[in-house]
Amino acid sequence: MSHLINFPTVLSALAFFVLWLSGRIGASFRTKKQELDGAAGADPSLILGATLTLLGLIIGFTFSMAISRYEQRKNYEEAEANAIGTEYVRADLLPAADAQRVRALLASYTDQRLLFYEVSGGQLPRVNADTAQLQTELWSAVVGPAASQPTPVTALVVSGMNDVLNSQGYTQAAWWNRIPISAWILMVAIAVCCNLLIGYSVRRTGAESVVFTALTLVVSISFFLIADIDSPRGGLIRVRPQNLVSLSQSLHPQ
Repeated sequence: MSHLINFPTVLSALAFFVLWLSGRIGASFRTKKQELDGAAGADPSLILGATLTLLGLIIGFTFSMAISRYEQRKNYEEAEANAIGTEYVRADLLPAADAQRVRALLASYTDQRLLFYEVSGGQLPRVNADTAQLQTELWSAVVGPAASQPTPVTALVVSGMNDVLNSQGYTQAAWWNRIPISAWILMVAIAVCCNLLIGYSVRRTGAESVVFTALTLVVSISFFLIADIDSPRGGLIRVRPQNLVSLSQSLHPQ
């Protein structure tokens, strides 16, 4: 299921089918019970109402988790752009030759960070490798002058470069921070139980059948929205690196 949540559309379609099938299984249980008992049987509406309430709470809680993680990814993108831009300015504190090298490396590094947001999963290992290489070069570019001239000014440049490297790690951690699989399993299990109870409770009338289908569709759409927001690369709702784009344009004047 860990791979399935990266494809919200497939997850939503599969959820609709599973929930619809669960309702039909519940309806078949009701039919068999009526045939055996010869009566309508007990009304499970009380249990159904409680289960639906629990499902609504779980969906709302999971949606809140997805939103918070999405906002976290946006905040770290902004923080990373600010860290790179600040270090680009601080590079003027270094000797001219070293400053020119650091600024050129930061411009290339910004382009790599943009690729991190734009490439597909198959291209990500190459981008990560290039980013790691640039980080090594950036650190060497500031450590050399700082070691030869250990002053508070060069220490400020080193501190700024440390912020640049740390911001990439924070961004990566935020992209790995997804809704736990156990939360998805719990939510799907409760939804299946709800549909079993609904199928068991609903009588075979046209209006009630439409209501059942509509509820199944609404729950499936909820799953789609949660998975879409929680999937950094597979969803329609993605973090747009607007701050990095603006920074890259300023570092590459036309």
